[in-house]
Amino acid sequence: MTFVRIEGVPHHVVAEGSGPVCVLSAGLGMSWFDWDPVVPHLAAYRTVVRFDRPGHGLSAPAAAPPTAAGEADRIAAVLDALGHRGPAVVVGHSIAGFHAEAFARLHPDRTAGLVLVDSSVEEDPRPARTTAPARALGAVLAAGLPAALGPAVRDLAVRAGTVRRGAPGPDPALVRRVYRTSRVLRGTLLENARYGAVAAELLALREDRPLPPGLPVTVLAAPDGSARWERRQRDLARRLGARYETAEPSGHLVMRDRPDTVARAVLDVRSGQEGAVDARGDLRSGQEDA
Repeated sequence: MTFVRIEGVPHHVVAEGSGPVCVLSAGLGMSWFDWDPVVPHLAAYRTVVRFDRPGHGLSAPAAAPPTAAGEADRIAAVLDALGHRGPAVVVGHSIAGFHAEAFARLHPDRTAGLVLVDSSVEEDPRPARTTAPARALGAVLAAGLPAALGPAVRDLAVRAGTVRRGAPGPDPALVRRVYRTSRVLRGTLLENARYGAVAAELLALREDRPLPPGLPVTVLAAPDGSARWERRQRDLARRLGARYETAEPSGHLVMRDRPDTVARAVLDVRSGQEGAVDARGDLRSGQEDA
């Protein structure tokens, strides 16, 4: 396992494959291994970078509450630490969609494309005034609760977020290693407490920092029967001038339900990246043979 230090905080990172770089960032409380089903579809054509944000996966706790700009800079720092300084396709799931979009706005020269996977959407965010309640709650709940219930709560969350049953999951030993710690509980509560503030910051960035002209952007949504959620995702796509696609059938954890669809959205980013056409054709053939 590889760890890189960013602003004094050890971050767990995984890089595999070869070719143009793509970065996969998971949603609230999720870990690097939640992208495992997607990686085999990408690694033959892309250098796939995954990392755990502070307080998630195997990374150390956060030194400060998250911000949109800070998370965008974190993605840049992860790429720097791995020696990848050229443009990358950035993929953000759920709350990490905020971070991926902020990266594209704040680091346009380093962004080859943007894929938002059932991204969080906030039209009128209401930032919390303080993170103190979340920190206090985390301290109280950390007393033995993660070790006793963490893996079970994680399992319930995955079941609620997927429609595909019986699909292979991550190594149970890794799940226990990650979710039996108070670090992940605290990290999840802190990110959740800052959700409104990060969303508001992103709305401000949309006013001041336009996306690069011609940037390929895809909004990949999982409506799962919700007309309201589909409408909000379509509105997001219009706001960003993005291509809109749906992953069906799929729950919120699209990378587990429809990993082929997520991979195809990444490989469809043309922008001078070689191999996209061959890669897509290979994926289609595999799907037809299944």
